Amino acid sequence: MTGDSASAHEAVPRRGRLTRAAEFDAVTQLGRAVSGRYLTLRYRKAEGGAEARVGYAVPRRVGGAVDRNQVKRRLREAVARNEELLRPGTDYVLIARPGLAAAAEAQGFAWLAGQVEELLRAAAEAGEK
Repeated sequence: MTGDSASAHEAVPRRGRLTRAAEFDAVTQLGRAVSGRYLTLRYRKAEGGAEARVGYAVPRRVGGAVDRNQVKRRLREAVARNEELLRPGTDYVLIARPGLAAAAEAQGFAWLAGQVEELLRAAAEAGEK
């Protein structure tokens, strides 16, 4: 493993991730959503959870396996850079839309991190109302 992939794993600990299909389903079916052109963020208050947990859904329409995995890695890093916007006890699912891989490649990581930040801020503001 290279130093880059080890640091990506350290950025978002596994316990802070949604991993089971039932957890994703609960957030996507019962949660609220905010959307941008290439990303949708669904979120809901977790049952008994103290820390924020994040899941990533990157469908096949986004690209091949290599592209999808790269998008997931970049999204994890973008969320880690905006970690202060995650509300404790909330589950989030970040859903990529077709065209995200190409747009992120063309615009760069700072653009992608900005897109994630916008959605997290919108979710935080909606949760305060």
